[in-house]
Amino acid sequence: MRSRKSSPTPEQASLPWHPPGLVTGVDEAGRGPLAGPVVAAAVILDDLRPIAGLADSKALTAARRERLYDEIRAKALCCSIAEASVEEIDQLNILQATMLAMRRAVMGLRLKPAMVLVDGNRIPVLDIPAEAIVRGDALVPSISAASILAKVHRDRWCAQVHEQFPQYGFAGHKGYGTALHMAALREHGACIHHRRSFAPVAERLLLQEATR
Repeated sequence: MRSRKSSPTPEQASLPWHPPGLVTGVDEAGRGPLAGPVVAAAVILDDLRPIAGLADSKALTAARRERLYDEIRAKALCCSIAEASVEEIDQLNILQATMLAMRRAVMGLRLKPAMVLVDGNRIPVLDIPAEAIVRGDALVPSISAASILAKVHRDRWCAQVHEQFPQYGFAGHKGYGTALHMAALREHGACIHHRRSFAPVAERLLLQEATR
C-alpha cells in the first residue's frame, strides 16, 4: 500500500502524486468519550455539485452541522458511515477500533476510490493508496464532509441513548468526561454503553465491586 504522512497547506487538496480517479475523505468522531461507539465516515464529493461552508465539524454550530449533513448526503457522489462498537473498543483499544471503523467506512462506499485521504497521522489497513493529513478536516473538503457526517451521526446516537438513560446526560456532554458525567457515574455506576477499558469507567466499576 502506498501511503504518506504530511502536515499540509491548503493547496494540498490536489497533490500532484495522487492517482487519477475518485478521492474519498475519511474522518472519525468519538475517540475521547467514555461511552458509545467510535464513528467514521467516508465521503466522495461531486465536483459538479459543490457544497459551501465545509469545515472541521468542531468549528461549526450544531445547527450548521445538521444542515450540512443533509446537503452532503444529497450532493456527494457517495458516502458511508460506519462504527466500531463499545465491545470492540474494549477488546482492541480505541486506536485500533478507530482504524476498524475507518476501514469499514471506506469499504462501505458504493464507488471504489482511487485515493483515500485520512484526517490525522495514521492510516487504516486498506487495499487503496492512502495518505494521512494532519488537520485534514480543516483543509480538505472531503475530509471536512466526513467529519461532519461522523459527528452528526454520533451526536444523534447520544440523543437516542439519552432517552434510554436520561440520568447520565448524554444529550449534553455527548459521552465526554465532564463534571456532570462523572457525577452521574459516581451516583449510578456504569451503563451498558460505557467503555469498560477507559480509566474513569474502570475505576468506577472496581469501586462498585468493592462496595457490594
